[in-house]
Amino acid sequence: MNAHTAGENAPFRDRFVIDNPRLAYLDGNSLGRLPRATAERMARVVAEEWGQGLIGSWNQAWLPLARRIGDKIGQLIGAAPGETLVCDSTSINLYKAAWALLQHRGTRWRIVTDATNFPTDLYVLESLRQQLGADLQLVPVPLDQGNHAAVHAALSAVLDASTALVCLSHVNYKTGYAFDLDTVTRMAHEAGAPILWDLSHSVGAVPLDLTRAAADAAVGCTYKYLNGGPGAPAFISIRQAWLEKLRNPIPGWFGAARPFDFGPDYEPHAGIERFAVGTPPILSLAAVECGVDLTCEAGVSELRQRGWGLMQRFFQGYDERLRPLGFELVTPRECEAAGSHVSLRHPAAWQITQDLIQGYQVVPDYRRPDIIRFGITPLYTLASEIEQAIGGLESSVSLGTYRSYPEQPRGVT
Repeated sequence: MNAHTAGENAPFRDRFVIDNPRLAYLDGNSLGRLPRATAERMARVVAEEWGQGLIGSWNQAWLPLARRIGDKIGQLIGAAPGETLVCDSTSINLYKAAWALLQHRGTRWRIVTDATNFPTDLYVLESLRQQLGADLQLVPVPLDQGNHAAVHAALSAVLDASTALVCLSHVNYKTGYAFDLDTVTRMAHEAGAPILWDLSHSVGAVPLDLTRAAADAAVGCTYKYLNGGPGAPAFISIRQAWLEKLRNPIPGWFGAARPFDFGPDYEPHAGIERFAVGTPPILSLAAVECGVDLTCEAGVSELRQRGWGLMQRFFQGYDERLRPLGFELVTPRECEAAGSHVSLRHPAAWQITQDLIQGYQVVPDYRRPDIIRFGITPLYTLASEIEQAIGGLESSVSLGTYRSYPEQPRGVT
């Protein structure tokens, strides 16, 4: 795709609420825009299903939601029907899946992840290390070079007969590096270990095929590229071959085989529903479905093609206009090694981020200590927004307008 012509149109953009067309919103990798259908759906759920249907709406509309939306997400991640459920948060689902897989570790004792994994993943794995008496190995893999061979060599050096679980984020939240899912899954299996993927920064923007890779389990959020809303429920996906073997460490009543029998003894559901815990949050769960439906309609392969064209435009702008100003591109330039956000490094990253938001109507986000991230959401991001971001970055530094903002980071970006 030609970087000059890619992304001029966003066929699904008018399906989102966009009150300020002059605002270049490039933070969809943190919080996606609001689909118009979601606002309509929420009004209906509140007024009709809750307001009028009351308790009867559980049987009429709500009980199938978590599994139905899970199967739709399954289509986006290449999971088989019945392997994916929407529930809880990504952190809780990561804990449940990791704990369950580690119960089958035998004499193995090491959990392997990369040293720059998302903090909550590291916190959960450290907690499991303490609880289970395992070791946690943080591998310093080179995730800002796009060099799969170097990454595979770093992992290969630590994967052995002591490895009990490999847990990685498919796309790194800072650099945007995307692991080769098929190859790394195979490497874990060759070492005799299961693998658990966090798909939070790839689902909905990058093609995935868990079945082809034979990945054991995956989790991910729905409020980034799936546009499910702030704090929307996450998902958990377990390969069918594992389902009957794994136990949920939090055996709540919605994970029981017959929750409405209210029996005193827990018997797990036979399917993916065993990884449910408490009563589903229906309002936020219903909101997720609209964004997922939009993504399924658009098609992930088509979205990836469009998104990659937009990223190429950003790379070109970096080469021609930003590199001379002291910016450093962190995101790999190879499509197979990149997610759907562009990360730049600059010593004044925090100040530049604030300047972009307040002075240039460009909304990226900032990650300590020196990273500015630009989320490319192909459902609605325009080529003109990429140009606006590049122009804002260029002006902020060349004119020095960023210096009017405090150096100390604070708040949410």
